[in-house]
Amino acid sequence: MQVTVIGRHIEATDALKQYAQEKFSRLEKYLPKTSQTVVTLSVVKKVHHIAEAVIKSNGVLIQASEETEEMYSAIDLLVEKIERRVRRYKEKLVDHKHQTNKAAALAPSASSQEERIPQIIKIKRFDLKPMLPEEAVMQMELLDKDFFIFSNVGSGHINVIYKRKDGNVGLIEPAV
Repeated sequence: MQVTVIGRHIEATDALKQYAQEKFSRLEKYLPKTSQTVVTLSVVKKVHHIAEAVIKSNGVLIQASEETEEMYSAIDLLVEKIERRVRRYKEKLVDHKHQTNKAAALAPSASSQEERIPQIIKIKRFDLKPMLPEEAVMQMELLDKDFFIFSNVGSGHINVIYKRKDGNVGLIEPAV
């Protein structure tokens, strides 16, 4: 597994890089050797030490961040959080292989317009991996996001999975 350590507003010393690489090497037992990990270490106002990680493995992204008053403890907490997410992902993969395909729950989406027209301030581009809605739910949970956009293997269309307020998951499909 390739681990890259980057410092933002902080010099990533060799000791910090080596410490992060040793900690993230624990994840090699869960991930293939071709996995790439980018660890970003940053400091805000000399008090908040933030450690963030993004793991790319076979088209799956897993990300997390931790903030403490000391960089080494932030790295420790980050590795624990990432390890929990990787284990949960691996367990769901095993469970998913043993289950038959289930129909995804469809929920109507409600949209409301505000008086002020929002402006686009950021554009983000990413590759859409064809996957089943169940895989998209796992990916959304691994990224710890409220929604996830993916290409549906069954229909070939772009779909959106989102977390509902009642704790369930919704699927938005385009009408053909």
